[in-house]
Amino acid sequence: MMRRRTTLLTGCTALALALGATACGGGGPVSAGGGDKALGGQTVTVAGVWTGSEQKNFQKVLDAFSAKTGAKTQFISTGDNVSTVVGSKIEGGNAPDVVMVPQVGVLQQFAKKGWLTPLSATTEKTVDAGYAPVWKKYGSVDGRLYGLYFKAAHKSTVWYSPDALNQAGVKPPKTYDEMLKAGRTVSDSGLAAFSVAGQDGWTLTDWFENIYLSQAGPEKYDALAAHKLKWTDTSVVKALDTLGKLFKDKRLVAGGQKEALNTDFPGSVAKVFGPKPDAGMVYEGDFVAGVAHDQFGRTIGTDANFFPFPAVDGGKAPVVSGGDAAVVLKDGKNAKAGMKLLEYLATPEAAAVWAKAGGFLSPNEKLDLSSYGDDVTRATAKSLVEAGDSVRFDMSDQAPAAFGGTKGAGEWKLLQDFLRDPSDPKGTAARLESAAAKAYQG
Repeated sequence: MMRRRTTLLTGCTALALALGATACGGGGPVSAGGGDKALGGQTVTVAGVWTGSEQKNFQKVLDAFSAKTGAKTQFISTGDNVSTVVGSKIEGGNAPDVVMVPQVGVLQQFAKKGWLTPLSATTEKTVDAGYAPVWKKYGSVDGRLYGLYFKAAHKSTVWYSPDALNQAGVKPPKTYDEMLKAGRTVSDSGLAAFSVAGQDGWTLTDWFENIYLSQAGPEKYDALAAHKLKWTDTSVVKALDTLGKLFKDKRLVAGGQKEALNTDFPGSVAKVFGPKPDAGMVYEGDFVAGVAHDQFGRTIGTDANFFPFPAVDGGKAPVVSGGDAAVVLKDGKNAKAGMKLLEYLATPEAAAVWAKAGGFLSPNEKLDLSSYGDDVTRATAKSLVEAGDSVRFDMSDQAPAAFGGTKGAGEWKLLQDFLRDPSDPKGTAARLESAAAKAYQG
């Protein structure tokens, strides 16, 4: 499937408290430019990681842009290795006009290579009016705005089957230790506690990041994300040790480590919400809901729900986010039309199209929450927006792609190795530091 995605909640009050709140703006919609069909006859090529229902729903947004401007669109699915695919297309003289970039590190890499065009004054004005400053910060390189965060993810959510937890007689936990204890009780009732998607290394980075942010705190999180703190730091070893206790407990991981390493993200959701459940819980972002609903017909809030990723060792409950940023490539054949697409994507009008379709969160404060199709998604979107600058962006997405965003390499592979054998957190930390040092120098 894809790399990072988006939503939900019935315990919305608890999630809002976990997120912390800052004031967010209101206001009406901003009109998109190009409403005079001025782009008729032009085709905008858009590349991104999305497949399946995500690609289908994003196409609805592109179709709305076409109806507004007269431009045609073509979407190219890149798979996880966005930087490699886009780089080869640029070298081959076949660059897309717009890329939906799922990692801050890749956006920075593209900008430093001179591949990107800074966003228009129109787009920047819309971002300033409708987004918390943190989203502009992550879309900027050397003070210039290159990326528009169109789709966000809430990645501090643990999804569960209410039937499984009810049968075990446990309630959603408030701390990490309580979560492991609840998991063992679920296991004793006949189901494994957690389905872990170890085949997709990015899910393991998300596990680590939530533990690290809560246990080590935001300042160390920021320092590690920028590689100003080494991965050999005792705080990293401690977080790996905490994660390892879960990974090596056969009562907690469905099928044990070997099966986890052969389970991809959609498969991990299937193990909880599919026709033959093997586990009671699955950790991942709000986008779990889209799979549970679209592929397995689960009613969100009734037979699929979540609780906030719990606080670790007395720290604050973590709030890790992610997102897909739209960028415009200089070498695209219709880069000007691509820029018009970004002006449209910056508006609440564009976000509303996907919000209605489901499986989507927008960081745009101007989007009317009534655009979302259910109360759980609506509450989650509200809490994400209200979290403002207190959100911490996915750490691996901030890293150079060679370390934080490449299948079979860097952090993804090393955490898969750690899942296979979690007995040496210190050694894993040393290997992570070696890979990080190489990638950040490159």
